[in-house]
Amino acid sequence: MPSDPHSTPAEGRPPARVVFVTGPSGAGRSTAINALEDLGFEAIDNLPLSLLPRLLEGPPPDRPLALGTDARNRDYSATGLVAAVDRLAGEPGYAPDLLYLDCAADVLQRRYSETRRRHPLAPDAAPVQGIARELALLVPVRARATVLIDTSALTPHDLRAEIGRLFAPEGAGRLAITVMSFSYRHGLPTGADLVCDCRFLRNPHWDPALKPLDGRDPAVQAHIATDPRFDAFCDRIIDLAELLLPAFEAEGKSHLTIAFGCTGGQHRSVAMTEFLAAHLAEAGWPVSKRHREVEQRRVVTAGGADRPEATDR
Repeated sequence: MPSDPHSTPAEGRPPARVVFVTGPSGAGRSTAINALEDLGFEAIDNLPLSLLPRLLEGPPPDRPLALGTDARNRDYSATGLVAAVDRLAGEPGYAPDLLYLDCAADVLQRRYSETRRRHPLAPDAAPVQGIARELALLVPVRARATVLIDTSALTPHDLRAEIGRLFAPEGAGRLAITVMSFSYRHGLPTGADLVCDCRFLRNPHWDPALKPLDGRDPAVQAHIATDPRFDAFCDRIIDLAELLLPAFEAEGKSHLTIAFGCTGGQHRSVAMTEFLAAHLAEAGWPVSKRHREVEQRRVVTAGGADRPEATDR
């Protein structure tokens, strides 16, 4: 463990948080690790305890750490894990927690029966035998836990919500939203969760003064807003967002991408992206913007090629 002067936290800097995540196989460790990673933790699963001192060499990390350990690791020792947590608790630059995910033996047995997986501690026997061995092995770890969550009656969504409640930093854990524009000519964006087609709106491409501009320009936005369907469309997009975003957040989703598409990805989709992103930011959602075709055009121009013509038609 780090004990040299360089590991002392900077003046006024809080101790680095390290969460050891453990518990019996099938209790939800992977779900917990993923939830912590979504909260900004640097997550390392199945960490051999022998590598822990090297991992923590030098100054404390800038990001909190989530370290998953279980009995499958080749050098796993329940007493060794407890000792490692105790040693780290004595370091001034660290604030360790031992998160133990508990679960009733009959529930673990049912989960193994449903997935038809072999238990790591009883690969050639019935899962019930491996479950009993592991629960007995983990008794000292459970007794040392600083945070204990019984997952027997929890769904994965419930567990993620509980992890967020217990470990989310101030202001973290909210659904992060990306709003982006794209051209249908270049295909749907990979990973988009919600896609809205803007090709029915009034098109600035046909106005020679607006054609070279893009949807971030107020003149272009004003032109699109003259479409008699524009206000109703915006109202329904906002209503949909206000309905779905809290539901996605409650379900445990960490990121959502909303994409607006038009023919060339320069005018209408860009303007709608700007409109929705501004509304969501004003409502307090963490939101970022991306204009796929506009950014691509900027890259081509910066590379020395002729600036391609806007093709939102």
